[in-house]
Amino acid sequence: MSDHSKIEWTDATWNPVRGCTKISPGCKHCYAETFAERFRGVPGHPYEQGFDLRLVPEKLAEPLRWRSPKCIFVNSMSDLFHTDIPVDYIVAVARVMALANWHTYQVLTKRSERMRELLRGELAFAAQLPHIWWGVSVEDRRYGVPRIEHLREAPARVRFLSVEPLLDDLGLLDLSGIHWVIVGGESGAGARPLHREWVASLRDQCAEAGVAFFFKQWGGVRKSKTGRLLDGLTHDELPHRVVMPSPLEAQRQQALAQAEALSQAWQARLQNLQEDARTAQA
Repeated sequence: MSDHSKIEWTDATWNPVRGCTKISPGCKHCYAETFAERFRGVPGHPYEQGFDLRLVPEKLAEPLRWRSPKCIFVNSMSDLFHTDIPVDYIVAVARVMALANWHTYQVLTKRSERMRELLRGELAFAAQLPHIWWGVSVEDRRYGVPRIEHLREAPARVRFLSVEPLLDDLGLLDLSGIHWVIVGGESGAGARPLHREWVASLRDQCAEAGVAFFFKQWGGVRKSKTGRLLDGLTHDELPHRVVMPSPLEAQRQQALAQAEALSQAWQARLQNLQEDARTAQA
């Protein structure tokens, strides 16, 4: 986890899961995979296993160690709603977010149907918490736009769209029930093009619907050169953020103890599963 993220729309990142698998065109040039695979096989490195999906329960309690309020991007290096992540582990992550309620959490997924169903069920306790924002990635019409309806059907208090990388003209969108739209182009080697009219259309639709609009970047091979001005302006709008005061130290320590108990229970559970697997192979 990093308490100083370079991502323009957040303060920090928290990764109680690492790794993922591709499911749509937006995943083609995944920055997280590119980063993680650089370190595959490096002994002791957090990404020694590359971008293979794995739970990291020793990271569960970390938000409780930050005293000052932050915006935290949850699983910047994974997808919390990946089909191979157990429901009760997702619940554990959400319980930590509920405990450390002086932070604001930004949860983003491409597995929108699973998120919708869990917010209706096992995650109902977290769905309406104002400090947890639930979002979906929207890269094109075929794969991305249907996720917007899945998000709208979820009983979330705050909903947002990460339209990055924007690969297509999305046309007219129904933004009812959406509170924030982030837009950005793909960056790095092989970056696919972003057209101004696609971005301008989303900006104008957000203005008409009263939705906060954040333009992250034009992208390209060298995103630092293309910048993030749209028609000469920087767009840094955010949805209304309910910021809770930092807790008293005794309260924080009590919440931290609960989160550490979750962490230790999951570490023991994974160790037992690994030992069972080794026994089965023997």
